[in-house]
Amino acid sequence: MAYTDFGIANVADRLGVTTTVGDAFGPVVALPVPAWLTDALARGQRQALLSEKARSEFIVAPVLMAAQELSATDVAIYSGQRLDVDPARGLVGECDFILAAGPALPGLAAPLLTVVEAKRNEIESGVWQCLAQMVGAAVFNEQAGRPLPAVFGCVTNGEVWLFLRLVGTDAVIERRRFYINEVGSILAVFRMAMDAATARNP
Repeated sequence: MAYTDFGIANVADRLGVTTTVGDAFGPVVALPVPAWLTDALARGQRQALLSEKARSEFIVAPVLMAAQELSATDVAIYSGQRLDVDPARGLVGECDFILAAGPALPGLAAPLLTVVEAKRNEIESGVWQCLAQMVGAAVFNEQAGRPLPAVFGCVTNGEVWLFLRLVGTDAVIERRRFYINEVGSILAVFRMAMDAATARNP
Protein backbone atom coordinates (compact mmCIF):
# COMPACT_ATOMS: atom_id res chain seq x y z
CA MET A 1 0.00 0.00 0.00
CA ALA A 2 1.14 3.56 -0.73
CA TYR A 3 -0.19 7.14 -0.56
CA THR A 4 -2.02 6.66 -3.86
CA ASP A 5 -4.10 3.84 -2.33
CA PHE A 6 -5.71 5.96 0.39
CA GLY A 7 -9.37 6.94 0.21
CA ILE A 8 -12.07 8.35 2.46
CA ALA A 9 -12.53 5.10 4.38
CA ASN A 10 -9.00 3.85 4.98
CA VAL A 11 -7.56 7.24 5.99
CA ALA A 12 -9.62 6.90 9.15
CA ASP A 13 -9.18 3.15 9.55
CA ARG A 14 -5.46 2.87 8.84
CA LEU A 15 -4.22 6.26 10.06
CA GLY A 16 -6.74 7.13 12.78
CA VAL A 17 -7.35 10.57 11.28
CA THR A 18 -10.67 12.32 11.78
CA THR A 19 -11.69 14.91 9.19
CA THR A 20 -14.05 17.86 9.27
CA VAL A 21 -14.87 20.60 6.81
CA GLY A 22 -14.33 24.03 8.30
CA ASP A 23 -12.35 27.23 8.43
CA ALA A 24 -8.68 26.33 8.64
CA PHE A 25 -7.21 29.82 8.22
CA GLY A 26 -9.60 32.63 9.18
CA PRO A 27 -9.82 35.80 7.07
CA VAL A 28 -7.62 35.76 3.98
CA VAL A 29 -6.19 39.06 2.76
CA ALA A 30 -4.74 38.75 -0.73
CA LEU A 31 -1.04 39.46 -1.15
CA PRO A 32 0.36 41.52 -4.02
CA VAL A 33 1.08 39.26 -6.97
CA PRO A 34 4.61 39.58 -8.38
CA ALA A 35 4.60 40.78 -11.97
CA TRP A 36 6.71 37.82 -13.06
CA LEU A 37 4.09 35.40 -11.69
CA THR A 38 1.25 37.13 -13.55
CA ASP A 39 3.25 36.80 -16.76
CA ALA A 40 4.24 33.18 -16.04
CA LEU A 41 0.64 32.14 -15.37
CA ALA A 42 -0.60 33.84 -18.53
CA ARG A 43 1.95 31.86 -20.52
CA GLY A 44 1.57 28.67 -18.52
CA GLN A 45 -2.21 28.39 -18.77
CA ARG A 46 -1.84 27.86 -22.50
CA GLN A 47 0.34 24.82 -21.78
CA ALA A 48 -1.51 23.46 -18.75
CA LEU A 49 -4.22 21.74 -20.77
CA LEU A 50 -1.71 19.30 -22.21
CA SER A 51 -1.19 17.03 -19.19
CA GLU A 52 -1.07 16.75 -15.41
CA LYS A 53 2.70 17.18 -15.58
CA ALA A 54 2.26 20.37 -17.61
CA ARG A 55 -0.07 21.79 -14.95
CA SER A 56 2.53 21.03 -12.29
CA GLU A 57 5.33 22.67 -14.22
CA PHE A 58 3.59 25.71 -15.69
CA ILE A 59 0.96 26.59 -13.06
CA VAL A 60 1.67 24.96 -9.70
CA ALA A 61 5.45 25.38 -9.61
CA PRO A 62 5.40 29.15 -10.35
CA VAL A 63 2.80 29.72 -7.62
CA LEU A 64 4.94 27.80 -5.12
CA MET A 65 8.03 29.75 -6.13
CA ALA A 66 6.14 33.01 -5.54
CA ALA A 67 4.99 31.74 -2.13
CA GLN A 68 8.61 30.86 -1.37
CA GLU A 69 9.67 34.37 -2.39
CA LEU A 70 7.03 35.97 -0.15
CA SER A 71 7.76 33.80 2.88
CA ALA A 72 9.13 35.43 6.01
CA THR A 73 11.48 32.44 6.50
CA ASP A 74 13.63 30.25 4.28
CA VAL A 75 11.51 27.69 2.44
CA ALA A 76 12.77 24.90 0.19
CA ILE A 77 10.64 23.37 -2.57
CA TYR A 78 11.06 19.68 -3.36
CA SER A 79 9.47 18.29 -6.54
CA GLY A 80 8.76 14.60 -7.08
CA GLN A 81 10.40 13.67 -3.78
CA ARG A 82 9.67 10.30 -2.20
CA LEU A 83 8.43 10.39 1.39
CA ASP A 84 8.94 6.86 2.70
CA VAL A 85 8.43 6.90 6.46
CA ASP A 86 6.31 3.90 7.49
CA PRO A 87 5.73 1.12 4.92
CA ALA A 88 3.60 -0.90 7.35
CA ARG A 89 1.02 1.91 7.42
CA GLY A 90 1.25 2.66 3.73
CA LEU A 91 3.12 5.93 4.26
CA VAL A 92 5.36 5.52 1.23
CA GLY A 93 5.46 7.02 -2.22
CA GLU A 94 6.18 10.14 -4.19
CA CYS A 95 4.82 13.61 -3.46
CA ASP A 96 4.28 16.11 -6.26
CA PHE A 97 5.65 18.97 -4.15
CA ILE A 98 6.86 19.39 -0.58
CA LEU A 99 7.65 22.68 1.13
CA ALA A 100 10.17 22.50 3.96
CA ALA A 101 11.49 25.10 6.37
CA GLY A 102 15.10 26.01 5.70
CA PRO A 103 17.43 26.40 2.75
CA ALA A 104 17.29 24.01 -0.20
CA LEU A 105 19.42 20.91 0.38
CA PRO A 106 20.14 17.92 -1.88
CA GLY A 107 18.10 15.60 0.36
CA LEU A 108 14.73 16.05 2.04
CA ALA A 109 15.20 17.81 5.38
CA ALA A 110 12.82 18.44 8.28
CA PRO A 111 10.72 20.22 9.18
CA LEU A 112 8.25 19.67 6.35
CA LEU A 113 5.55 22.34 6.20
CA THR A 114 3.24 21.61 3.30
CA VAL A 115 2.59 18.91 0.73
CA VAL A 116 0.93 19.75 -2.58
CA GLU A 117 -0.88 17.22 -4.74
CA ALA A 118 -1.45 18.22 -8.37
CA LYS A 119 -4.36 16.51 -10.11
CA ARG A 120 -5.43 16.61 -13.72
CA ASN A 121 -9.15 17.15 -13.22
CA GLU A 122 -11.30 16.64 -10.10
CA ILE A 123 -9.42 17.64 -6.98
CA GLU A 124 -11.65 15.59 -4.66
CA SER A 125 -9.83 12.46 -5.80
CA GLY A 126 -6.59 13.83 -4.38
CA VAL A 127 -7.79 14.92 -0.94
CA TRP A 128 -7.25 11.61 0.82
CA GLN A 129 -3.91 10.94 -0.86
CA CYS A 130 -2.77 14.41 0.18
CA LEU A 131 -3.98 13.81 3.74
CA ALA A 132 -2.00 10.57 3.94
CA GLN A 133 1.06 12.47 2.70
CA MET A 134 0.48 15.08 5.42
CA VAL A 135 0.52 12.29 8.01
CA GLY A 136 3.74 11.08 6.41
CA ALA A 137 5.21 14.58 6.70
CA ALA A 138 4.26 14.75 10.38
CA VAL A 139 5.88 11.37 11.00
CA PHE A 140 9.00 12.48 9.09
CA ASN A 141 9.27 15.58 11.28
CA GLU A 142 8.89 13.55 14.48
CA GLN A 143 11.47 11.00 13.36
CA ALA A 144 13.87 13.87 12.67
CA GLY A 145 13.19 15.43 16.08
CA ARG A 146 11.59 18.49 14.45
CA PRO A 147 7.84 18.18 15.15
CA LEU A 148 5.60 21.11 14.22
CA PRO A 149 2.26 22.22 15.65
CA ALA A 150 0.58 21.66 12.27
CA VAL A 151 1.20 20.30 8.80
CA PHE A 152 -0.65 21.72 5.82
CA GLY A 153 -1.65 20.29 2.49
CA CYS A 154 -3.04 21.49 -0.81
CA VAL A 155 -4.77 19.71 -3.68
CA THR A 156 -5.01 21.56 -6.97
CA ASN A 157 -5.72 21.03 -10.63
CA GLY A 158 -4.11 24.37 -11.42
CA GLU A 159 -7.46 26.14 -11.60
CA VAL A 160 -8.94 25.22 -8.19
CA TRP A 161 -6.91 25.10 -4.96
CA LEU A 162 -8.16 23.26 -1.86
CA PHE A 163 -6.24 23.48 1.42
CA LEU A 164 -6.05 21.17 4.45
CA ARG A 165 -4.61 21.43 7.98
CA LEU A 166 -3.53 18.53 10.19
CA VAL A 167 -2.96 18.85 13.93
CA GLY A 168 -2.25 15.53 15.59
CA THR A 169 -4.93 13.21 14.19
CA ASP A 170 -7.46 15.98 13.52
CA ALA A 171 -7.69 17.23 9.96
CA VAL A 172 -9.66 20.21 8.68
CA ILE A 173 -10.54 20.48 5.00
CA GLU A 174 -10.91 24.17 4.20
CA ARG A 175 -14.49 24.88 3.14
CA ARG A 176 -13.42 27.65 0.78
CA ARG A 177 -11.97 26.91 -2.59
CA PHE A 178 -9.59 29.34 -4.17
CA TYR A 179 -9.23 29.90 -7.90
CA ILE A 180 -6.19 30.81 -9.95
CA ASN A 181 -7.72 34.17 -10.93
CA GLU A 182 -7.41 35.10 -7.23
CA VAL A 183 -3.82 33.97 -6.98
CA GLY A 184 -3.07 36.72 -4.45
CA SER A 185 -5.38 34.91 -2.01
CA ILE A 186 -3.69 31.57 -2.78
CA LEU A 187 -0.33 33.13 -1.97
CA ALA A 188 -1.79 34.54 1.26
CA VAL A 189 -2.97 31.09 2.35
CA PHE A 190 0.46 29.60 1.68
CA ARG A 191 2.02 32.44 3.68
CA MET A 192 -0.41 31.84 6.56
CA ALA A 193 0.25 28.09 6.45
CA MET A 194 4.01 28.57 6.50
CA ASP A 195 3.81 31.12 9.31
CA ALA A 196 1.50 28.87 11.37
CA ALA A 197 3.60 25.75 10.80
CA THR A 198 6.81 27.49 11.87
CA ALA A 199 5.32 29.45 14.78
CA ARG A 200 7.01 27.14 17.29
CA ASN A 201 9.83 25.93 15.13
CA PRO A 202 13.13 26.39 17.02
